[in-house]
Amino acid sequence: HLQQVDMCSFSSHGQLVHFGFSAMFGFGGQSLARAEKKRWMSSSRRREYALVKTLAKLRPEECQLSFLPAEKSNHSLFGHQDQDQEKVKDSKSEVEDSWRTNQGLYLNISIMSIPCLSPHAPQGLAPNTSLANGSASLTAVGNASRSEFIKHLKRYSSSSGQFSFPFVETHAVSAVKIRPCSLTGCFEEESEEEGDSKNTPIIQSEEAAFPWNIDGELVEIAREVHIRIHPRLITLYGEEVDEAESTVTCSCI
Repeated sequence: HLQQVDMCSFSSHGQLVHFGFSAMFGFGGQSLARAEKKRWMSSSRRREYALVKTLAKLRPEECQLSFLPAEKSNHSLFGHQDQDQEKVKDSKSEVEDSWRTNQGLYLNISIMSIPCLSPHAPQGLAPNTSLANGSASLTAVGNASRSEFIKHLKRYSSSSGQFSFPFVETHAVSAVKIRPCSLTGCFEEESEEEGDSKNTPIIQSEEAAFPWNIDGELVEIAREVHIRIHPRLITLYGEEVDEAESTVTCSCI
């Protein structure tokens, strides 16, 4: 019952910041930051408050997103990658040329090295990955209207369709870099200015930090973040978790 599991490392400007299995930047980080400011509430009420508040003030983040596609040989279900790791070591120059870079407005970016099953997402937030396949699932949600974004979120509670929107793209990756274009900070929490998310990026304040949701923990980082996937980094005692049988509907959306 020993299970090897992939893990991610998060670093900024060459310094290790965190290890984790999943991370969300944008909507996921902003909603967690709002929830942390209401610790006096019950956990369920705090979660719904943060979700509704962040949806009401929905704004895209303008950033540069770079990712290194995972090699096809890395997609083995059981993560047998000793030979693949040797190939990567022998082809660093080729790997450097394989980075893909996009710049634009994003509502949410998630990187997950495990499926992240939950009652709200029976098949997981990242159903296209597994515990030890040597890659992570990158989901980039581009700029869209509030109503379309809510439809995307609701699809996670059903069997499929959350990635079928034209503003959502997914990739199997071995590394990701996220560089906010302003490099100066996160949303203004108490701003009362409303509006749709179509073309209005968040206005940043000097020297503030961007909120990240890493495994449910709020981590604030002010600079570019480099995420690397480490295949089978740790070994856990247990078995692979089957699809959750029950579903929970969030009353707030």
